Amino acid sequence: MDAIYADFSVSMSEFKKNPAQVLRTAGEKPVAVLNHNRTAFYMVTPKLFEALIEELADRDLVELARQRLAKKAEAIEVDLEQL
Repeated sequence: MDAIYADFSVSMSEFKKNPAQVLRTAGEKPVAVLNHNRTAFYMVTPKLFEALIEELADRDLVELARQRLAKKAEAIEVDLEQL
């Protein structure tokens, strides 16, 4: 059994009939669109999609910071007064 990461789900055929209505009904929440009772894709609002992308970018930056902190011994001291 596959997990469904949405509060709302709809069949592919129901989605095809009126995708705008499905979006209105869900509001700001994601919708799992099912094909033969398996998730085919998720429909999300632009606001939620942007939040997901920002979260992923933040995680990448955290990982980069951790990698750089691990190499602290290789750091070069910079005199900010001379810049």
